[in-house]
Amino acid sequence: MVGKRNDDDYTGTKPVEERHRVDEARLAEWMQANVEGYQGPLEVQQFRGGQSNPTYKLVTPNRSYVMRRKPFGKLLPSAHAVDREFRVIAALGKQGFPVAKAYALCTDDSVIGVSFYIMSMEEGRVFWDPTLPTQTPESRWAIFKAKIETLAQLHSYDPEKIGLGDFGKPGNYFARQVDRWSKQYKASVAEPIPEMERLMEWLPNTLPVQERVSVVHGDYRLDNMIFHATEPRVLAVLDWELSTLGDPMADFTYLLMQWAMPGLAEADLKALNLPTLEQAADIYCKAAGISGVPNLNWYLAYNTFRLAGILAGIAGRVRDGTAASDKAKESAARTVPMAELAWEYAQKAGAK
Repeated sequence: MVGKRNDDDYTGTKPVEERHRVDEARLAEWMQANVEGYQGPLEVQQFRGGQSNPTYKLVTPNRSYVMRRKPFGKLLPSAHAVDREFRVIAALGKQGFPVAKAYALCTDDSVIGVSFYIMSMEEGRVFWDPTLPTQTPESRWAIFKAKIETLAQLHSYDPEKIGLGDFGKPGNYFARQVDRWSKQYKASVAEPIPEMERLMEWLPNTLPVQERVSVVHGDYRLDNMIFHATEPRVLAVLDWELSTLGDPMADFTYLLMQWAMPGLAEADLKALNLPTLEQAADIYCKAAGISGVPNLNWYLAYNTFRLAGILAGIAGRVRDGTAASDKAKESAARTVPMAELAWEYAQKAGAK
């Protein structure tokens, strides 16, 4: 979400890096006992994209699976909760929401050294470049519309009714999130960032009133979903690591923030037939049955602050040697610019 990226750089698999190798024999033995329909032999590959929880393609003669695991080594508190990822996709899948099929969760560290889960491998298209250069103008609009309407669908579920009533604390979402990312920032950076220090003081004193509670994805963006091979239809929303119960306005305005990021920010939206920020907001509001969003700049300040906190965590993992992607250093370098952008939005929202 923090830059324009080439599809080819992130798509597909590669041989498993030495530092990410797992005990394949133990994994195959565990899958035989715990994954319905599993039949070996097993071949393990690593996906190119993603830099938080290492993700693997597990190839067998009959089908392929995906494994997500915690990183090895020193981890930040509350991060890399693969058990929560598994729980939320299992619950949403039962409602017909587009997610991968949840097969099995392993919390026994003796198998491969850390917790992991197995889900289905959904075959389709992943778009890393938000301008969709490979698509027709008609397809671009339809893909964006599907992305936005799928988010509204996620926010339509009553967490209590789908077995996720205790998936997070229902109230004070923004207060808890500001506190969480403030702590991650403090735990991760070697030197204070002035804009982050100001934001940590300003945001808690200007929190909006929360009106709704829903499952929130936490990192809802184009490259975290798989589209049908030929249709503008979402087959699976991926990467639920940051999901919780909270204010759907957080997800919605995170989505809108993508129009201010490299990729869409400098694009000729009309020529490409991509929705403007205002049109994207209209699509969501119509699908969700709401009238609009007040004080958008506050939400944009919050979301960019949160992104800076996430990037600070990546920077910390680069320093500690636990970052999963060779792109992690690029992301870590964006921490300060993201904090500066957050403060710009805060000033537009009235911060002094």
